[in-house]
Amino acid sequence: SLDYCVVKIPRWDLAKFNRVSTKIGSSMKSVGEVMSIGRSFEEAFQKALRMVDENVNGFDPNIKKVSENELREPTDKRMFVLAAALQDGYTIEKLYDLTKIDCWFLQKFKNIIDYYKILQSVDSGSITTEILKKAKQIGFSDKQIAAAIKSTELAVRKLRGEFKIIPFVKQIDTVAAEWPASTNYLYLTYNGISHDLSFPGDFTIVLGSGVYRIGSSVEFDWCAVGCLRELRNQGMKTIMINCNPETVSTDYDMSDRLYFEEISFEVVMDIYELEKPNGVVLS
Repeated sequence: SLDYCVVKIPRWDLAKFNRVSTKIGSSMKSVGEVMSIGRSFEEAFQKALRMVDENVNGFDPNIKKVSENELREPTDKRMFVLAAALQDGYTIEKLYDLTKIDCWFLQKFKNIIDYYKILQSVDSGSITTEILKKAKQIGFSDKQIAAAIKSTELAVRKLRGEFKIIPFVKQIDTVAAEWPASTNYLYLTYNGISHDLSFPGDFTIVLGSGVYRIGSSVEFDWCAVGCLRELRNQGMKTIMINCNPETVSTDYDMSDRLYFEEISFEVVMDIYELEKPNGVVLS
């Protein structure tokens, strides 16, 4: 079905250089990009932030300090300054004056920070099914929720299992809902009530290498492609998990099922528990 939202974010590897300007203008500075898919902008945006940097939990207000200069001038980390400003109580009107980012997006960012404050006000013992489910629908990861409620990622995962809050697998629609979609492009969302396909098992999962960065580029993706091809030659059904739209491994005909998802413990385990594959290959 066509009710999904896609967010693409470039990766700037500026931290690996000395004396380099972090300001972003019309010159090309990014070394790669990620693509995330969700049922709401908030969900897709937070996913994309985690995909582009595995050390980030999402739209986190604690990464950067508020700086009005940085809000005026785009930098590679401006979205985290924006998160800190919203946490500090900056209004959407004030942020629009500083950033000139459309108010629609600013309102969505505010929704995330407002819910982050709600999570901070509860502790791990008193969190309810409704609070946890809504957090997952806004794109919070288990690790992000754990940081807010002062718990651990595994404890939140266990709690999610007890509350039966699991993601649903949805298909990308390439025919604009004109005919039934039959693609193998898949994504996970908590904003659903059913899976778009069944899980017969007998697959082998291959993990991609994620976003291109300095030191990890197309040659590592070729390892994943070689692995997929060899598994196919041996008559095995394959699942690819990757989040980089520039790669060969994310071509539709490379694997039997392609999950456009972040490569993290939480997501890989969610897919593993649904698909019940024969094994996982770290390519």
